[in-house]
Amino acid sequence: MKTVLMRPLLAAAAFSLAACSQPAPAAMSKLDGDWTVDGAASRFSFVTVKSGTLAEAHTFNGLSGRVTANGDAEIDIPLATVETNIDIRNERMREFLFETGTYPEAKVAAKLDPAVFTDLSVGDAVNVPVTATLNLHGETQEIDTDLLVTRIGADKVQVGTPVPIIVNAADFGLDAGVEKLRELANLPGITPDVPVTFSIVFTR
Repeated sequence: MKTVLMRPLLAAAAFSLAACSQPAPAAMSKLDGDWTVDGAASRFSFVTVKSGTLAEAHTFNGLSGRVTANGDAEIDIPLATVETNIDIRNERMREFLFETGTYPEAKVAAKLDPAVFTDLSVGDAVNVPVTATLNLHGETQEIDTDLLVTRIGADKVQVGTPVPIIVNAADFGLDAGVEKLRELANLPGITPDVPVTFSIVFTR
C-alpha cells in the first residue's frame, strides 16, 4: 500500500523539479512598438582639430527623437546645447558656426528594417548598415554608415557608432563659420573634417 501511494508523490516531485529547472520565457522578446530617446542616457560628440595637432572633444545635450514600429527613426540635436568646456567658445559656436538663432537644431533621419531586430535578445548586438539623412544648417546630405544596435534591457536599446563618422563642414555651409572661429581665436587653422560619434539609448 505504501509503495502505491509513494509512486504518484515521487512523480509529482520529479515534475516540479523539472519545471523549476526550465528557463523562464523572455518577456517582450520582440522589438515591437514605438521607442523614444532617453536624453539623460544618450551622448552625441564631435572632435575638432586646431593648429593641425590639438584635438578637443565637444558634446551636445538634450537629445530627443523616436523610432516608430515601422522603422522610421529620427533624432533631434539642439545645437544651442553645445558644450566645449569653455564658455566663450560655446557662445561663438552658437553665434558664428551653428547660427542657432536661425538653425536651432540638427535632425538625423533613417529608415530601419524592423525584421533585423525582431529576435534580438537582451545582451545581443547586431551591426546594421544604414543610409542616414543629416539636416544641418539648412543643408541636407545623405551619410552611409554602420550602426551597432545592442539590446540592453527588455525595454531598452542602445544605438551607437562602431567607428566615427566624418562630417565635412563645407558640405553643410559651415566653412564660413569655421573661418570666423579661426579668426576670433587667432589660430593658424581649424580642420574642416570633423569626426562624430554617438551613443543613443531608446526606451519602449
